This record gives sequence, C-alpha cells and structure tokens, in this order.
Amino acid sequence: MKKFIIVASCFIFLSVTSILKAQTGPSQYRIANKFPVEGDGGWDYLNVDESTGRIFISHGTVVNVIDEKDGKLIGTIPDTKGVHGIAIATDLNKAFISNGRDSSVTIINLSTLAFITKVTVTGQNPDAIIYDPFSHNVFTYNGRTANATVIDGLANNVIATIKLDGKPENSVSNGKGKVYVNIEDMSEIAVINSLTNIVEHTWSISPGEEASGLALDNENHRLFTVCSNKLMVILDASSGRVITSLPIGDGSDGAVFDPALKRAYSSNGEGTLTVVQEISPDEFKVLENVTTQRGARTLTVNKKTHHIFMSAAEYEVASPSAGNTNRRPAIKPGTFVILDVAPVK
Repeated sequence: MKKFIIVASCFIFLSVTSILKAQTGPSQYRIANKFPVEGDGGWDYLNVDESTGRIFISHGTVVNVIDEKDGKLIGTIPDTKGVHGIAIATDLNKAFISNGRDSSVTIINLSTLAFITKVTVTGQNPDAIIYDPFSHNVFTYNGRTANATVIDGLANNVIATIKLDGKPENSVSNGKGKVYVNIEDMSEIAVINSLTNIVEHTWSISPGEEASGLALDNENHRLFTVCSNKLMVILDASSGRVITSLPIGDGSDGAVFDPALKRAYSSNGEGTLTVVQEISPDEFKVLENVTTQRGARTLTVNKKTHHIFMSAAEYEVASPSAGNTNRRPAIKPGTFVILDVAPVK
C-alpha cells in the first residue's frame, strides 16, 4: 500500500508539473502583423475568402477588403449603412453583406467587388449573415424583429421568413441541410432545416447565458457557443446534448473553429483570445489566453494558413463629467487595425 501511495504521488506530481508547464510556458501564438485600415467608424464581423486570401471587414458604412499577407487595401464597398456581417459564397462568386441601418443585404461580385444588387430583408437590423452551400441560400438574422430572412443566393431574392424565439446572433451551417443559430436572450440554439426553412429544434445552452459567437467542428459534430457569463459551452450538434463548458475571457462576441488544428477560439473584448483544444470529441481543455487588444471582440480564421484576424482600435479616455458611464468610449482617430494572430511554428 505504501509503495502504491509513493508511485501514485509521483504520478500526480509529474502530472501537475506538466500542467503547470503547459500553463506557464511560452505562448503558442503571436501577433504577426497589425494592418492599419483608414477610417474611424465602428466594426462588427469580418470574414476571409480562403481561395484568394482577401479579408472582408465591416467598418462603419463601408466594407474594406485587404490582402491578408501584407494588409494592402484591395477595394472598398460603399453604401453598407450600419454594416454587420459578410457571407462569402465562393461557388456563386458572390458576397452578401448585411446592412443594419437600412435593413438590406448588398450583393457583390466576389472577384471584382462590383455591385450586383441590394435586397430589402423582411425584418429590422439584419446582423449576422451566413451562406449555406447545401441549399445555396443566405440566412440573415434580424436582431430587432426576432426573425431570419432567407435569400435565394442564385436568384438574389427573398424566399422565406423564419420566426425565432428571440434575438438571433451568430450562425453556422453544417453544409448538409442544418443551420444553427444562437438565440441570445433565450440562451438557446435554434436548429433550422435549410431546405424547408423550418426550425426543427431548440436546445438550451445552460450553464451558458446570452451567447453570441458560434462555431462548428463538422467532422465530430460539436458546436462551440461563447457566452456573456465567460463560458464556452460545447454541445453535440446532432442531439443538442451539452458536453462541457470551459472558461473564456470577458466580452466575447465571436467564435471560430480550425478543423486541422482541432482548436476553437473565442475573441474576447477584454483583449484576449481564448484557445480551446479538442483532445477528443468529448474532451476539451483551454490551452491559453493570448493577449490581443482591448475591443478585439470578433474574429475570422483562414483554415488553410491557420492565421486568425481580429478588428480592433484604440479608445479615447472617457471624461468623468461625460454623464453616461455606459456609453462606449470614442475611437481614437487613425487607430483602426486588423490584428494578424499566427501560431508559433
């Protein structure tokens, strides 16, 4: 018995030592570049076209398009009032942009960035937007009217409106007829059939609350939803079963998954990037919280290069006499950048 205790104690010591080394060792990520982008407007989502290495950035009333290698400005898409998101459809050679202020979607040619048309949605303040390659439909989620507008990506016209339980946030498609969307104020995920445009299931994300970002491991059918109570909740995408939850940073508004590295990422407005490793379909651990920049709360990942891109800017110091303490500080002019976060080789 004593021998067993000694052996067990040694094993525990070695295990704890290895965990501490993993936690206190050098970061596995670095900020490789900071690409300055002209303009002082706010931002929301950004997306990368992996086929060309172009990053599409929501930025005030325009979408900036830059080269992910050097940050060079390729083009600017105007008249996207209150822009939120950009959905990329490489098979259609189109991009779809959600404009919150005039409740519309701008459709452009993906190669030339030329304007094709603008479609009015069937709700108010379209926010998150995704393209589903299975149905060739675009789903835009209307934050003020608790519904989703479905646009035929081929014909560029509205074909359906889907009523939702509450305020929709980010969404993902499995490319096989299922679309998942966070319902923020209900702390649930709605599952939509992308052919019938019917909500088939609603799943609780408890213990998570008020989820925003959503990501999917399509191979192992795992959903990663990031929540306002500083948790990443991981669910089975087939059944809705909550597998586990892990701590993340404060102020997360985005999540992505890199299938080659088997890692999920949460962009946290406090200025960190939480990296979660999928060890197996039912085992996950936080690798680290990478220091980024305050306000960098949304992100995209190029799954080919494994680089992560985040929008950020510096803020003015709020005046104590300003009165409204809940008001977001003003952005310092000329400080808007795209952070290029890369794995350390």
